[in-house]
Amino acid sequence: MGENRKNHVFSGETSSLWRDTVHLPAFKPLETDIETEAVIVGGGITGITAAYLLASAGMKVVLIEASRLASGTTGFTTAKITAQHGLIYNELIAHFGLEKAQLYYQANQEALGWIRRLIRENDVSCDFEEQPAIVYAATDQEAKSVEQEKETYDRLGIPGRLIYTLDLPLPVKNALLLPDQAQFHPLMYLHYLVAELVKLDVPIYEETMAVAIEKGEPPVVLTKQGYRIHCRDVLICSHFPFYDNRFYFARMVPERSYLMACETDSVVPEGMYISAGDPKRSVRGLSLSGKMMALIGGENHKTGRGEDTASHFQRLIGFANAVLGENHRISQWSAQDYTTLDKVPYIGTIAMNQPHLYIAAGYRKWGMTTGTIAAALLTDQILERENPYADLFSPSRFEADPMIKNFFIENSEIAGNLIKGKLGKGQKSVADLGNDQGAIISLNGKRAGAYKNKNGKIIMVDTTCPHMGCEVNWNQGERTWDCPCHGSRFRANGEVIDGPAREPLQQLYSEEEKHNGEQETSL
Repeated sequence: MGENRKNHVFSGETSSLWRDTVHLPAFKPLETDIETEAVIVGGGITGITAAYLLASAGMKVVLIEASRLASGTTGFTTAKITAQHGLIYNELIAHFGLEKAQLYYQANQEALGWIRRLIRENDVSCDFEEQPAIVYAATDQEAKSVEQEKETYDRLGIPGRLIYTLDLPLPVKNALLLPDQAQFHPLMYLHYLVAELVKLDVPIYEETMAVAIEKGEPPVVLTKQGYRIHCRDVLICSHFPFYDNRFYFARMVPERSYLMACETDSVVPEGMYISAGDPKRSVRGLSLSGKMMALIGGENHKTGRGEDTASHFQRLIGFANAVLGENHRISQWSAQDYTTLDKVPYIGTIAMNQPHLYIAAGYRKWGMTTGTIAAALLTDQILERENPYADLFSPSRFEADPMIKNFFIENSEIAGNLIKGKLGKGQKSVADLGNDQGAIISLNGKRAGAYKNKNGKIIMVDTTCPHMGCEVNWNQGERTWDCPCHGSRFRANGEVIDGPAREPLQQLYSEEEKHNGEQETSL
């Protein structure tokens, strides 16, 4: 099961550089009822690391993934391993106090240390590099926020320092540098952990979607294919909790962001950079197959509420040209992640009265350290070991400031989007669509979604999201239907990509064609 790494040429489609350059091994779907001690749902960095820790401790573990390993957020990350999560610590002190802000920093630093030790002690080849993390200010107001964050660093004992120039050609007022952070190739890293799981005889099942948990003790996980997994503990480490009896869809905000990998002859300076203000801009370098590259990211927006995806990439191209000069785009892709109402992830038991059901969600795009924190914390809780971070990340918390305020603000926006979607009707017809285009159309006087594939074949879907009844919008850049309320995403044919929706969009019409004697859909 050796490393599978290859060169990559930009195809013009959205495609993650990580997934295109390293292929993880494939595993078969679950095809029978099974029994285990712990079942882990989700094959990203959290689930794979948790499986490794639990199996190493002697537990009988099963890992299932609805698609392929690392096909979610982990495969589309910037892969920064850092405790500097933008300007967060001043805000954490304001909402949680000094002690919990210190715990947040300590937890992320420990996760970085754990990853570093694993890589060094096992000589893991994954392009791991020590880099400073730098958040920079472009305006006077942002500079004041950076200065306040530096004062907070001093109170917390975080070894940051203010700088006033960057090695990038960016106009900055100041910046806050946190030394001794890191970056890596996430799939090369996970390739090692997956190989260790195979050695530990951990069963891994891909294309195995968990859809429900039967009530009672011990829990039973039901898969979409109808199989049952009997277990003692369930770790829900998927992108969004598939089992949501605590209204997590109303307690997390889905956001999309965009990334490009650019080959350049310029020297990309040391450091992992992110802007203090909006629009977000992120820069980090990497060397791949002997070529110098830079990852350029940003353009965050709430899912289903952005512009045409091409517009977001176009602005990143302009930024890349300004920062790198002559460059050549190799890959471009986007990612989705959730932010909790207080910006601290939910990690732990899903509810006080359900002690054997665990979740890890709401990483706010900082999944490399947070996913590692989650794996360690959940492992400790299952093995009944003390963990100093349990209260900080507890999913049962509901702080009055800022969570209740944000709860009402976000859900009032959702209500507005629901009403707006119901009132809006399509302004286009199928005849207006070119090949490989989609749009909201009017079908018999009602709102519908239409997509014409590259061969001119048409498929139409009901645009009502099956989760809560919001109306989805078309995302031309990725050929998806995106829900502006809770972040569910669907393929052009209506199939679910991201929850909380579990059921597909209803198909209204689909042209089919014969090809080589086999029947294909129009997608």
